[in-house]
Amino acid sequence: MRELLTPAEMAEADRLTIVAGTPGHVLMERAGIAVADAVARLAPFGGRVAVLCGPGNNGGDGYVAARVLRQRGFRVTVAANGPPRTGDAARATEQWGGPVAPLAGWRAGGPDIVVDALYGAGLGRDITGEEAEVIAALNEAGCRVVAVDIPSGIDGRTGAVRGVALRAHETVTFCRRKPGHLLLPGRGHCGTVRTVDIGISDEAVARTGARVFANEPALWRDLLPLPRAGGHKYGRGHVVVVSGGITSTGAARLAARGALRVGAGLVTLASPAEALQVNAAHLTAIMLQPMDGAAGLGAILSDRRRNAVCLGPGLGVGGETRALVAEALASGAAVVLDADALTSFADNPEQLFAGIRLWPDRPVVMTPHTGEFSRLFGAAEADSKLGRARLAAGLSGAAVVLKGADTVVAMPDGRASIAANAPPWLATAGSGDVLAGIVAGLLAQGMPAFEAAGAGVWMHGEAGRAAGIGLIAEDLPEALPRVWADLTSGNRVS
Repeated sequence: MRELLTPAEMAEADRLTIVAGTPGHVLMERAGIAVADAVARLAPFGGRVAVLCGPGNNGGDGYVAARVLRQRGFRVTVAANGPPRTGDAARATEQWGGPVAPLAGWRAGGPDIVVDALYGAGLGRDITGEEAEVIAALNEAGCRVVAVDIPSGIDGRTGAVRGVALRAHETVTFCRRKPGHLLLPGRGHCGTVRTVDIGISDEAVARTGARVFANEPALWRDLLPLPRAGGHKYGRGHVVVVSGGITSTGAARLAARGALRVGAGLVTLASPAEALQVNAAHLTAIMLQPMDGAAGLGAILSDRRRNAVCLGPGLGVGGETRALVAEALASGAAVVLDADALTSFADNPEQLFAGIRLWPDRPVVMTPHTGEFSRLFGAAEADSKLGRARLAAGLSGAAVVLKGADTVVAMPDGRASIAANAPPWLATAGSGDVLAGIVAGLLAQGMPAFEAAGAGVWMHGEAGRAAGIGLIAEDLPEALPRVWADLTSGNRVS
């Protein structure tokens, strides 16, 4: 269940299921029962439940839930913002058969649970007027809310707040989650998200053409590079990380440590002569090699066993860095571009993109934070973080990792993933340098770009969780063995 369906894709999955012989009212019945089950887990038996219904099928799910909860002995009231506008919702309203109060002026009068069945993931406008007042009052009152599909006011495609949005304790969605369940700020409104099977088949989902996924191990676990009996370090790839000058060497060492800890067989730090001594003083398992500019990097990468290179952390902005990037792109190695390797092309991004497109079969991953992204791609006219990352991947020809609490990985072919496991304390100096190294280490071990970037982002987030509040970037590589242990528990490494 790792696909994330846009509202349009979800509607198509519904349509295909109905055409295949499952009536819409049956799907609605199953959805409403699932909502009633969620309420019954949270509310005391016989408790008071207020159900707020909109005019569409989301409201229909609410009427079903109201009827089922009443049958189970709960004290249920229903308020609506108008009559139902779909046949299935009208049928559910008739089967409810009880009074329906107007939503206008409705205020929570002490219910144990409020069911939000006003608007689902397909909301296409801002909520205003009396509906907005009711939602604001509910948020202010701090009522326990179970949202149907997605909290009213959250755009299921973008995660944006449309005017105002409810904050739910729990959200019950159907068949698959939507991008808005994972993208911010929507994710912060959903509470616990439960995904319920209502009879829409995997085949119907596949026929929607969904290309966005939750970044979770199921997406890339089968391609993880596990050690095997008879293997050796030369079979696990060799990462080259390019160091900056004498006053900015730490970032590259963080990246190198991330690459080594994630499993690369060998890691070499390519260092300018001026920084050799300071780098040598800090390195043990990571090798060190002198590098004299772009020509020096080319000589290092001429050994094809050095099959991945990471540039950018602490490298410096300017022509020398642009030359290093050009040399890396021409080398035949997989390339990870971060930080200064991106900012150096802010005045002429097309120069970078053209260099990437010269080698279309070469894995290239860019790992910008929002500031670096803006410097390289400008406004990137799209209405969501997901849209911006996909647009950037298409423009550049590279895999784009747009970092943040809801990191998006996007590919030029339209595939994308959204991560939701990064803890807030991961936002600390040097954290992104470690991530760049982790991705390089996975690329060196043969993972394709989309899966390497996704796995790297997820493992980076889990390392942050394992290290805990107060972590510094140096802690992240050292937490990776615990992440690997969790990923491989129950799997025989052979």
